[in-house]
Amino acid sequence: MTSIEIRGVWLTTTDSQVLRSQENIVEAMNFLASSGFNAVFPVVWNKAVTLFPSKTMQQNFGLEIDPLSLGRDPLQEVVDAAHSVGLKVIPWFEYGFASSYNLNGGMLLAKKPEWSARDRTGKLLNKNGFEWMNALNPEVQKFLSNMVLEVVQNYDVDGIQGDDRFPALPCEGGYDSMTVERYVKKFGKNPPENPQDKQWLQWRANILTEFWAGLYKNVKAVNPNLLVSVSPNIYDWTFKEYLQDTPAWLQQGIVDIIHPQIYRRDLASYKSVVDRLLKEQFAGKELAKLAPGILIKVGSYRIATDYLVRTIEYNRKCGISGEILFFYEGLRDNNNELGKVLRNSCYRKSAIFPSLSDLSRATSKNNTPSFWQKIFNLFN
Repeated sequence: MTSIEIRGVWLTTTDSQVLRSQENIVEAMNFLASSGFNAVFPVVWNKAVTLFPSKTMQQNFGLEIDPLSLGRDPLQEVVDAAHSVGLKVIPWFEYGFASSYNLNGGMLLAKKPEWSARDRTGKLLNKNGFEWMNALNPEVQKFLSNMVLEVVQNYDVDGIQGDDRFPALPCEGGYDSMTVERYVKKFGKNPPENPQDKQWLQWRANILTEFWAGLYKNVKAVNPNLLVSVSPNIYDWTFKEYLQDTPAWLQQGIVDIIHPQIYRRDLASYKSVVDRLLKEQFAGKELAKLAPGILIKVGSYRIATDYLVRTIEYNRKCGISGEILFFYEGLRDNNNELGKVLRNSCYRKSAIFPSLSDLSRATSKNNTPSFWQKIFNLFN
């Protein structure tokens, strides 16, 4: 009996040429399918450009697509090539509400400065080099929503994905005049100067949750079978730093799969985070929605083959049926070493990508495998 697992990988335009030609895309999809993967998460929004022709971008900024992709539609090319070899396609809106990286807001905020997020000194919100649009501004929210809806309406995708910037806003934001006025109207006083004041954090986080709930509903209205996935950082750090209230998202049922970025470089640290998440967030029926993000390559770092295999094995031991790897090029280093290791070990037998009903299945509080999970394990 074939198991049900998420075996995904992120496709980027940073340090990768996969999305830069149709030929590269076809070759990559064939490689992934032959290596045991069943899903790809291609970036479609980063650095103030889209990887598909976007009317939303054309109308707002006069730039329909990434200039490096003129005359092409990389997203359509991924959909065609991936589906032809049985891979699911879930487009990834990487930059989310971030406008630019070390560009003082870049093209987006040069044209629409009123969309800028502000810190308590009134400066453009910058955190770790990223400059931000105001994720609490209804116009900015509509802009991102329209972009997402363009994708699900015009492409045969299997879902959409947010991340640690979508929906998100650094906790230092929210001090723009519009948000301050909104806060004063509700509470009769100015927002706290401490950006991590508990009530101030929760109020802003609730606005983002409400936005995501609306987007979730609109995506499902287009096609109820589309999967809505998010890859935030780890709770509760991501709540305190980026206003991402992931427990509320799970409780409200506005995320189908959640991929916490457990980017740890040793097994003990990885296990520690997983154990805490299972205890605090993903007990019971929510376990089926968990498929962690695993870092396999960034800069000069590349994960050791043994560590990757043991990480995936630990996921399965804990009842976690899947993961997403960051990012594709890590599989191809050293003559496809990681791809070969996975094909010959954890991903040797094929696995079916879960349906919505699979992701909604109940699991007992102590993470003991269900009857059907035991049957799956018996035959695999």
